[in-house]
Amino acid sequence: MKEILLLLFVFNSVAVLAQQTPQDDEEDEPGLRALFARFGDLYQDNCAVCHGGSFEGAAQGTPLIGVELIHGDGMDEITRSIRDGYPDKGMPAWSETFTGIEIQSLSLWIKENREGMLITDIGLNRDIVIPTDTIQTEHHALRLEVLIDGLDMSFSIAPLPDGRLLLTEKSQGLSIISAAGEQSDYITGTPEVYGERGSFGGLGWLLDVTLYPDYESNGWIYLHYSERCEDCNATSRETKRPVSMNALVRGRIRNGEWVDEESIWKAPIDSYTGTTDIATGGRTAMDPEGFVFISVGFKTMDGNQDLASPHGKIHRIHDDGRIPEDNPFIDDPGAMATIWSYGHRSPQGLEFNAKTRQLWGTEHGPRGGDEINLLKPGRNYGWPAFSKGQNYDGSEVNHGRADLELELEDIEQPVVDLTPSPGVSSLVFYDGEAFPGWRGDIIVATLKASDLFRVEIDDGKFVSKEPLIENLARIRDVEIGAGGILYLLLEHAAGSKIVRVVPAEPEAG
Repeated sequence: MKEILLLLFVFNSVAVLAQQTPQDDEEDEPGLRALFARFGDLYQDNCAVCHGGSFEGAAQGTPLIGVELIHGDGMDEITRSIRDGYPDKGMPAWSETFTGIEIQSLSLWIKENREGMLITDIGLNRDIVIPTDTIQTEHHALRLEVLIDGLDMSFSIAPLPDGRLLLTEKSQGLSIISAAGEQSDYITGTPEVYGERGSFGGLGWLLDVTLYPDYESNGWIYLHYSERCEDCNATSRETKRPVSMNALVRGRIRNGEWVDEESIWKAPIDSYTGTTDIATGGRTAMDPEGFVFISVGFKTMDGNQDLASPHGKIHRIHDDGRIPEDNPFIDDPGAMATIWSYGHRSPQGLEFNAKTRQLWGTEHGPRGGDEINLLKPGRNYGWPAFSKGQNYDGSEVNHGRADLELELEDIEQPVVDLTPSPGVSSLVFYDGEAFPGWRGDIIVATLKASDLFRVEIDDGKFVSKEPLIENLARIRDVEIGAGGILYLLLEHAAGSKIVRVVPAEPEAG
């Protein structure tokens, strides 16, 4: 299973190689790097003679990295250049030699290398070096401050009104980080978690922590976790192994204890699977009126398009767990009444924009096809029938498309397509005081790319994207604290960190 686990770590999702069978540990499995070597081989056998074995260029052709491409460096432009060529400049058309999916694979390979985002570089053990210099962005100068390090594999932070932070560590539990960067003992009485310190995979994790919109009035805290059980459904009895599934509770913290717990959402026990909780999605968002949205990833391949399955869905409930009467599938007897949207692969971020009253999310694609989505009620987001990326083996994403009688026009398209995949994670809509030039924009974190960037959206349409911090670390979560300070949760196998993003005086030019 090593190949499969590596794939999961790349995207923090549960995808196995699409329509391929996992190999046993004892077998001579090719591994993820060997699998992707075929794309490099395709380049070396056909393109390197003109563009260089390392994309450095040759006598017959231009370099492909480190320079601007004359005809554009977007996926569409690179694909067009390979497909149609420029015969008058000596660049042949490859449309008669390569299939359409091979041309897309080559385009992705070039784009991944140009942007330094090879899918095999998951960065879990990459050293985290916090820059000490001022970082100048389009609107603001900023700097980074380390609040705390040495944390276990963490998932979520939630700023409290008094300047402290709630922190979830996947296999450890819930704790409080003081404004001075000191970690409390773990809160007792929270849902049980499983796994050893530093665990990358497993079942029974603590995921998102979210405050009630008017937290100061009632103290409610929502915990999204994966409930683990044994001998509880047919899958666990047949495999003689534990299974797990997303669940949501709320409670309060009093004197270091989790009290007043109420169950808010659970899926049917038959939907619990033995697939690692890397696939869970696991985010929670709330709107000011108290509606709760939760994301559930695709722990089964076929469940995403099945309205009777909780998998691959965004669910919507009242803050106390009641089902809203205006949910889109409330009157469909064959559907789960909690479903808000479906056809999701690996939802990584979830945020409600209170000003526009819209729900937004980020989502991992397979190889390519990461997305920023406006999540509309009742809409289908396509997985596993459609994606702007491709399967890990280079084939087209089209699982079950014919059987489902799905067409492209049936699918809600992403507002922002992120190809190649940066490993998009959490997002927030910025409305703070520290960086007024960012107000109304989306701040998006990434895992594989290790970047934080700002996305400007106007009337639901993409306008621009600006890198704010580059090559930092796997950023698992981003949140806004008091005064508009940004907090970043940096993920590392041997010691995660929380850093603050604060304003800085611009450097003298």
